[in-house]
Amino acid sequence: VKKSPFKRLRKNKKAASPAISMVIITAVTVVLVLVTGNYAYQVLERQRGASEFETVKKSILAFDDAVRDVAWDRGSSRSARFTANYGHLELVPDLLPLVINVTNYQNVSYSTNTGYVRYSISTNYITFGNGYESYILGDNKTVVSAGTESFGRALVKQEPGWVNIILNYRVRAVRTSVVNGVNYVDILIIRIDVTKLSMYTGDFDLVARNIGITTKSSGIYDVTGNNCTVSVSLGGQSSYVTIDLVPNGEVVFNFVVAEVQVTT
Repeated sequence: VKKSPFKRLRKNKKAASPAISMVIITAVTVVLVLVTGNYAYQVLERQRGASEFETVKKSILAFDDAVRDVAWDRGSSRSARFTANYGHLELVPDLLPLVINVTNYQNVSYSTNTGYVRYSISTNYITFGNGYESYILGDNKTVVSAGTESFGRALVKQEPGWVNIILNYRVRAVRTSVVNGVNYVDILIIRIDVTKLSMYTGDFDLVARNIGITTKSSGIYDVTGNNCTVSVSLGGQSSYVTIDLVPNGEVVFNFVVAEVQVTT
């Protein structure tokens, strides 16, 4: 008696179910492993990028120390170590206009352009929200008078697609002495000299080198009232300080400029 083909199909069907299930389970497992692995890799990369950002903040502060140390020491140089694998560091030349005016004293002014340092990293690695701004060094003032306030300003700023740390230098104005009725006011300027726009990644040393200190003195002016106001505009931001003077005397303003070259 010839066996029915339908019985053979039924027997084969009983054998096929576990095999198909195993294939499906294996495929799902592979997909889950791939998805989980890719997610874990992305999380690890974000953590590494965020860690680099924190390390660069410390390097920026160390480099500011280097600039401060060499600014008033002719011919000296110092460096700070940077690592930038997820972001990049830029040296930007002479794009910040710096304008200084002393009110109530005709023709007492000084203007120049200065460079700055900028580190940038994608918001894929770290984000604070659009429009975020916070200073890790200094504040939004462009001129200070107290010796305890830093020359440097380091701003963390988020722009579309990027988080930046921008380091530039403001002005310090202070009355240094009074000699024979003459007030001497020093207006101290650190000018960052960068020869060309440059971008760096990897491990490198950023070098600050003093390449000169110059002094430009105003004429002697009769003191107007009992103070003077020094206003400074730096890259579109402005502020001022008021400096007390000994009245009924004279005043001389000295613009002292420290040229600091920044290279790698």
